Amino acid sequence: MAFDKDAIIASLKEASITDLNDLVKGIEDEFGVSAAAPVAAAGAAGGDAAAKDSFDVELTESGDAKVKAIKAVREITGLGLKDAKGLVDNVPSIIKEGATEDEANDIKEKLEAVGGTVTLK
Repeated sequence: MAFDKDAIIASLKEASITDLNDLVKGIEDEFGVSAAAPVAAAGAAGGDAAAKDSFDVELTESGDAKVKAIKAVREITGLGLKDAKGLVDNVPSIIKEGATEDEANDIKEKLEAVGGTVTLK
């Protein structure tokens, strides 16, 4: 069986976001790889720096308005509804890894505005 790159690309164009998410998870499981960006590893390598230049934004409590928290997480991360709901339901959750100080503070403000409790690490 020949590898047909164009047919695969055409199939991907027609797939739903849920199907693509399932595909990524299947590839991760099958080949033992991760599709996550290696941002955290790059930030951890510079551990000797006096001033911290990257932050992990952790949602420690979602608050009473979970729907608003889910919407905020979706806006911040670009995740789908199911993934964003999973982060909000399973606190504490890392919302963003390796964020700059300004970006981390902006995310913190957005999540606290909808009733969430956020910790910057």
